[in-house]
Amino acid sequence: MGDEPVLECRGLRKVFGENTAVDGVGFSIAAGETYGLLGPNGAGKTTTISMVAGILERDAGDVLVEGRVHSPRDGRGKSAIGYIPQELAIYPDLSATENLRFFARLYGLSRARARARTAEVLEVIGLADRAKEPVKQYSGGMKRRLNIGIGLLHEPRLLILDEPTVGVDPQSRNAILESVARLAAEGAAVLYTTHYMEEAERLCDRVGIIDEGRLRAEGTRRELVGLVGENDRVLLTAEGDLAAAAEAAGKLPAVRQAGHGEGRVDLLVESAREVLPAVLDTVTRAGAAVRAVEVREPNLEAVFLHLTGKALRD
Repeated sequence: MGDEPVLECRGLRKVFGENTAVDGVGFSIAAGETYGLLGPNGAGKTTTISMVAGILERDAGDVLVEGRVHSPRDGRGKSAIGYIPQELAIYPDLSATENLRFFARLYGLSRARARARTAEVLEVIGLADRAKEPVKQYSGGMKRRLNIGIGLLHEPRLLILDEPTVGVDPQSRNAILESVARLAAEGAAVLYTTHYMEEAERLCDRVGIIDEGRLRAEGTRRELVGLVGENDRVLLTAEGDLAAAAEAAGKLPAVRQAGHGEGRVDLLVESAREVLPAVLDTVTRAGAAVRAVEVREPNLEAVFLHLTGKALRD
């Protein structure tokens, strides 16, 4: 990753009537870094990136792209940005090649460069073999991939993707995530919004958790999980003397908390997968017959619940 941020946001604020959609949001993204805005629908993700992209005027705050203040009237700043919106921005009666060449010319690429970049982008998004077909014959996932390709044509330093996998099939979703990871590896700064926890965990170097227009926390996955503790929860479905089993397990050095209920022993354990054999041996010796084991590792869903008091998909 580069030392200087490609994008820096400070105190972004946007109000619609009596509704404060974004309230004091700030973050930065370096070259080669993928930053995820993780939050439920209506959290303020799209409003935030619309201000970053220069589509929406901000009521307060600053956006700097490559060190320069960026605004909706700043053509130079916009030329450094590739923006892929939730909505499809493609012409269905044209082929993928025709769409890409058209938008390449809008970006100001020469005819020769437009042809070259079209061929390169088709390979990146995996549509080279279907490039001559009318887009209206494409699946939803293929259209999404073309939508992404349009944002890549001018080789932007900052790539902004607003929930690009919503409503796509698993194969296209995987292709999109792989493409985003590859672009970051090649040096692009990526701002990625999602309400899918697994996407944020897979793609993002750092994550900002946003809810009700405010950035509740940000950091690496490890840093965020540390907010709720890095212990794993181990659920044992069992029969026998469960009280004795929980008491015995609670004496193990790695077990932070132990309890029991009807048909189960519930443990909070440090590095559960490493000490699970010792846990099972201990509860068995204490008189419990274990029928099933479930290990729940801490994740961003747990962090979101801890910070906001509600599940990510609420």
